[in-house]
This record gives sequence, C-alpha cells and structure tokens, in this order.
Amino acid sequence: MATTRADLGALTTVIADTARRRVAADVQEWEQLELASFLERTPERRTQFLTGSRRPVERVYSPADVAEVPWEDIGLPGRYPFTRGPYPTMYRGRLWTMRQIAGYGTASDTNARFHYLIAQGQTGLSIDFDMPTLMGYDSDDEMSEGEVGREGVAIDVLDDMMALFEGIDLEQVSVSMTINPSAWILLAMYVAVAEARGYDLNKLSGTIQNDILKEYIAQKEWVYPIRHSLRIVRDTIVYCARNMARYNPVNISGYHISEAGSSPVQEVAFTMADARAYVAEVVRAGVDVDEFAPRLSFFFVSQADFFEEIAKFRAARRVWAKIVSTEFGALKPESMRLRFHCQTAAATLTKAQPHNNVVRTTLQALSAVLGGAQSVHTNGLDEAYAIPSEFAMKLALRTQQIIAEESGVTNVIDPVGGSYYVEALTNDIEAEVYRYLDVVERMGGTIAAIEQGYFQREIADFAYEYAKRKESGDQVVVGVNRYVDPPGAEQPIEVHRVDPEVERRQVEHLRACRRERDAAEVERSLRELKVTAADQDANLMPATIAAVKAGASMGEIVHAVEEVFGRYTEAPVI
Repeated sequence: MATTRADLGALTTVIADTARRRVAADVQEWEQLELASFLERTPERRTQFLTGSRRPVERVYSPADVAEVPWEDIGLPGRYPFTRGPYPTMYRGRLWTMRQIAGYGTASDTNARFHYLIAQGQTGLSIDFDMPTLMGYDSDDEMSEGEVGREGVAIDVLDDMMALFEGIDLEQVSVSMTINPSAWILLAMYVAVAEARGYDLNKLSGTIQNDILKEYIAQKEWVYPIRHSLRIVRDTIVYCARNMARYNPVNISGYHISEAGSSPVQEVAFTMADARAYVAEVVRAGVDVDEFAPRLSFFFVSQADFFEEIAKFRAARRVWAKIVSTEFGALKPESMRLRFHCQTAAATLTKAQPHNNVVRTTLQALSAVLGGAQSVHTNGLDEAYAIPSEFAMKLALRTQQIIAEESGVTNVIDPVGGSYYVEALTNDIEAEVYRYLDVVERMGGTIAAIEQGYFQREIADFAYEYAKRKESGDQVVVGVNRYVDPPGAEQPIEVHRVDPEVERRQVEHLRACRRERDAAEVERSLRELKVTAADQDANLMPATIAAVKAGASMGEIVHAVEEVFGRYTEAPVI
C-alpha cells in the first residue's frame, strides 16, 4: 500500500513527540543532578531574569521550547511568512543601505553634510527637519522663533528643496525624509524638484515617514484631526502607487513609539495596528491591496536587549505577512514582505561617559543586522547633547561598515535562525502582538483606540515602571547608576553648534522668495487646494504639487488646508 502525505504527517508527529519527551527527560535529569548541586555552591545572580519587555527568561532553551512552532512559520529567506528575511539572498546579494540621518541650518548647510557623508561611503540619504518645518510653520512665523534650523534643516519653499539636493542625482541615491504632519508637502516639493530636473518619477527611491497615526499615539506632532490626517496619508499612498513605482509613501514607525517609552512588544503591536488602519483606508478608497502594499515600509528601533530585538524583527515580518494575506487578501509575495529601516536607540544614549554610547550603538546595530534590516542608522556618540558632529557621524558610519565588511555576519542568512532561544522569543512576541491587536479590534479599531487613550496609557504605564527600575538601580545603565565617575572626572567632547545667524538668513531668503513670485498665481493655487481638500474623494497631491511650483510656502499650504480640516486638540489621558 502506498504511503500517503497524511501517513507521513502522522509519522512525523510521532517522531516529534518522542523527541520532545526525550528532551524533557534530559532537562529534568540535568536540573536534578548537575544544576541542583551547582546552585548549592554558586547561586544565580538574581531570582528572575527578564527581557527588555519584562518577559521571564528561562535558564536554557531546548527543542521542547519550539516543538509547537511549525516549520512553515520559520521557513526560508524570501519565502512566506518571511521570518528569516524578506529576500532569498539577503546581505550575500546586497548590503543594507547605510543611511545616517542629517539635517541642520539651511538647505545649503545640510547639502554640504550630505556630500561629506556620501564621500565617506554612505549609500542613502536621510533628512531631519527643524521643528517649524515638522509642524508646518514658515521660518518667519512667530511660533518658529528660536527653532529655525536648530534640530534639523529649515524648508519653507521649493527653492529650499532645490538647494537641499544640489549636486545629488536623485535617480541614483535613495532619500528618506523624517516628516509627518506636513509630509505630503515635502513629497510635493521632492516631486517638483525631480520634474524640474527631468527625472523619471518611477526611478526615484526612498520614503517619507508620513506615519501620522503614531504621532497621536507617541510623538505628538500633528496639525489636523485624526481622520483628515489619515485621508492625507491615503492620498500620498495612492499617488505614489500610480506615479512613483519605487517610492515608499509611508514609513510606518515603531521607533517613536519605543522612544516614548513602550516595550519592544508594544512597539511592534502598536505599529501593526497603525499599518492595519492605513491599508484599510486605502482599500476603502477602491485600490487593490496588491497595487500599493509592496511599497509600504516600516521603521523600528534597535534597543538594548540584544536577542529580544532580533526576535522582535523576525516576529514583525511574520505578523505583517499574515495580516496582509489573511485579512486583506493580498496575493503578491511583495505585498506580504515587510521591509524596514532601523535606528539604534536614542533613548539609551547617555551624557555621562558618552564614549560608552559607541559600544551601545555597535551592539544595537549588530542586532538590527542579525534581525534582517534593509536600512540602518547608527546614532552618534554625542547625540545626548546635540545633533551629531561630523566626527561622530563618521564614527557611527564606520561602525556599520566594520559590521558589514569585517565581522563575517553577512556571510550567512539569518545566522541565529534555529536558536531555541531566538525561535521561542519570536513565537512569544508574535503571540503577544496578536493579543494587543485583538484588544484594539474589540475597542473598534486603531482610531477608536487612539481617541480612547488606550495606546497612550499602555506606553505611559510601561515607561513609568522602567523609570522606577532605573532609579532603583534594578535597570542598570553603565555610567549613570552603576560604575559612575566621581565629580569632575567627565571627559569633554566636541559638540556641533548651529550658526546663530541661520534663522536670520533663512527668514531673509523666504521673504525674498515671496517678493519674487507671482502672488496672484499663488492665491489661485491655494484656492484650488482648498476646493480639493473639501472633496473627500479627491487626491490632494496634484493640487499641492501645483501650489509648491507656484511658490506657495509650507506654512501657507498648511494654513489653507487647515481652513477646511480644522486643527486637532488632544484629550488629556489620565
């Protein structure tokens, strides 16, 4: 009689059960003999060991801890559910993009920093914008005073964006822009620059962060009410899907959720809740999921718990693949393939003993690489003080290059795959993420959960507990609450300083641009923009591109749309 697939499956189950019982017996015998006698002579350092998410860690892991994980959930690189990596060859075919973030002063100042980083071997650009640009204010607005060019580059008008990319071929270099409430305007300026230079929009690569939902959850940079803001994200996704084939119109970000104080598990869960909401919104607009999902990208942090972070990235890929395929019916593998940028954790950087930050960043970058990141930013050792100096940026970039070129970790795809500990952690994180997502669904979805303050309370509770552990010394921070230097022993470091004349120069430039433009054409374009904003089914991108080409400023565009959408005020979360 021929052996059927069911027979083989039953035989495999019997073999697995037998092996599991044998392993369990071995572990029990080890605990009673070697372990028990050793603990009598040398007790363990603490009664309980925990991950960064405060999940208990066993002494040792064995096949019994992963026996219930089906092979299909681990699988092979480039194959659903992409646990081991989104691409079949990973770093053997192409290294991750080394994308050090930069931005300060005027567009010309930042352009000079871009050219410096490219000369040092950086392979992608990442842009920080100043607070007025992030919040949609022009540099001469009274709300901008003292902030112009301080924490990032100031961008008011299309001329600024032209200067920002002077001498840089946008068809050859991918560009990431860390911008949220005003992201669609920066995208419009980027498109206008490309069209002015005669580029093919379908050859441009990069992303705008554009993840507005996480602003209401964590970072608190917003302009418009939630549902209107979600419409703007929808419009950018639809526009890019149909006009910019290689561009990522949203970078769904767990990084800022983590930096606000969440646990690593909450970071993934809340990011997935946001991603679900974006996909649902675009699908409701009549766009097939396979038309846009391949260009959605993610942004995670790499925190201090080395193995939990690796498992977190692997679990995130698995969860996303299952959500997109089972909930939204995606058919293309590209739609289910989670690709992510990773930044080392700014929240772990310390002013005390700042050179320790190099070691922290190296370990965090290594966990990002072992977790399969497509793009990595390593923080500068001085970022607890200010935006990084050129020396700190170069050293941070060299950290990535040493990992890539000297360590050998890129020779094998997912070298930690099959680790009993890593696979068990991956499985546990996935299960916990789904538990959070179920809570969000029972509350009525992501927007309802934001409006009820659910995410904010969860993050605040975990952050408070972490702060207490740090204060008590239970959470060790080297140089801060253990191995502390005596007063006066601090080693000074060089810190980047922004030219105090930046604000004056930027304001003068903005006012000159206003004098030289066609004021009537600007007014016409802003009226058209308001008409488009009032039509919920219309796409804002074409009208915004026309407005920036006419010379309208960031603040003028934001205020014009605000007349239609209104402004968001957060309800306090207690």
